[in-house]
Amino acid sequence: MKETVATVFGRLIDISGLVTFFLLWELLPSIGIINGQFIPPLSRVIIEIAKLAGDGSLFLHITASLQRTIIGLILAVGLAVPMGFLLGGVFPALARQLRPLFRLFGQINAFSLFPIFILFFGIGEVAKLAIIFWSTVWPVLFTTIVGVRNIDPLFIKSARSMGANKLTIFNKVILPGAAPVIFTGIRTGATHAFLMLIAAEMIGAHAGLGWLVHNSEVNAIMPRLFAAMIIIAILGTMLNYALVILEENLVTWKQAVEKIE
Repeated sequence: MKETVATVFGRLIDISGLVTFFLLWELLPSIGIINGQFIPPLSRVIIEIAKLAGDGSLFLHITASLQRTIIGLILAVGLAVPMGFLLGGVFPALARQLRPLFRLFGQINAFSLFPIFILFFGIGEVAKLAIIFWSTVWPVLFTTIVGVRNIDPLFIKSARSMGANKLTIFNKVILPGAAPVIFTGIRTGATHAFLMLIAAEMIGAHAGLGWLVHNSEVNAIMPRLFAAMIIIAILGTMLNYALVILEENLVTWKQAVEKIE
């Protein structure tokens, strides 16, 4: 009984800050402390979300943004993970030589390259996918290289001493050992990609959450603007949790080790 009460109390403490924020958001504009024209009460924002869901446009925008994010993320992971294994495990000297260049590229904001992407790919879907790809590929590449390098060489030597070939060592030692770090990079890259996509959709898009934000801002529909911002925050959180669940289902040995500890 005491453990149940302590668990419930702990969860209430965890969400107390969020509940307080939403209460203030509803009360302050309603009583006039904050100008409701610029920051509408939360209830009006929720009504606007219901309207968007009711006419079906909300699902259209969510689908468009998620489709672009997932495709760009898959393309980036498909390139960065194999390259990370090669540079981290097969060609470490080349990785050291290329590290400054990769770090330089990783510091370049994807949205600042949008004019270049438009020049090469136009203002269609390919340019938006290029932004997602650029935002995602670097954190995934860096974490893959680090994950491969951090594998204890003793594990590899032990596998070799038991007669394991290179493919077995990769499948049973290197890949499982690097997987948790790789998933950290994928989650980081997905967060960056989603935020950059929202900015990219403000230019040359006809659907998407970024387009919804831009359209609401231009037409000064503040409840819809804040509704889009809440949806973006919820969707980004759900995407991160989805990747965590995927990691838990794929990297099952990690949970086994944590239970032993």
